[in-house]
Amino acid sequence: MRAYRADLHVHTVLSACAEIEMIPPLIVEEARLKGLDIIAITDHNATGNAIAVREAAAEAHRRGETELTVLLGMELQTREEVDLLCIFDTPEVLEAWQSIVDEQLLPMPNDPERFGPQYVVDREGTLVREDPRLLQAPAMVGLEEAVDQVQSMGGLAIPAHIDRQHNGLMAMLGLWPAGLNVDAAEISPNMRPSQARQAFNSIPEHVALVSHSDAHWLDWIGHVMTIYELHNRPTVTTLRQALRGIEGQRAYVP
Repeated sequence: MRAYRADLHVHTVLSACAEIEMIPPLIVEEARLKGLDIIAITDHNATGNAIAVREAAAEAHRRGETELTVLLGMELQTREEVDLLCIFDTPEVLEAWQSIVDEQLLPMPNDPERFGPQYVVDREGTLVREDPRLLQAPAMVGLEEAVDQVQSMGGLAIPAHIDRQHNGLMAMLGLWPAGLNVDAAEISPNMRPSQARQAFNSIPEHVALVSHSDAHWLDWIGHVMTIYELHNRPTVTTLRQALRGIEGQRAYVP
């Protein structure tokens, strides 16, 4: 059994609210400096930079600098304006999920002056293109439907920062939906798991509570993390096993 330090909520310059420094090689280097073993790239309603960060990590690994695992994801904003982390293993599944979300996005342009630009970059951080769509608006897919779709594709579905007033599940819905079958629930860095259990007693006991940085700038990466104790290398499957406590594996916030 090995313990892996994970931050599964990291943004890049494809998120309009992220700093310009959030490019693949700098994200990988910051994760290395913070001692992280796993990160997930989770931009708002978009996945265009996730593979570039994985490629930057692979390049750093070839240089002997890091063994960082980069999972491929998205922070989806559902129809209810609840943020949901959607995390996958492979580029093929990630592309399929993006296609599903694209069909549900509102046909509205981004306003870079108001919200910030949305840059797709390569593994070195060089500009490829600017995404003109408004990516920080809700997609027209419901929370429970999105969770079911993500899990049917083999991904992890984790409501993000559930305690936060802005786009957090508990604030937006008022209580935990009875039929919601997620892999875990993320709390913000402002709250400990024990506090969340007391504050939101409708969260089912079997739902693991995790915490990640929601980093929009480099220094915030790894500010909080979750430890995953795994028998095998980190994948979506092994992380799910730890979240469910299978075969002695576990996930906890240090």
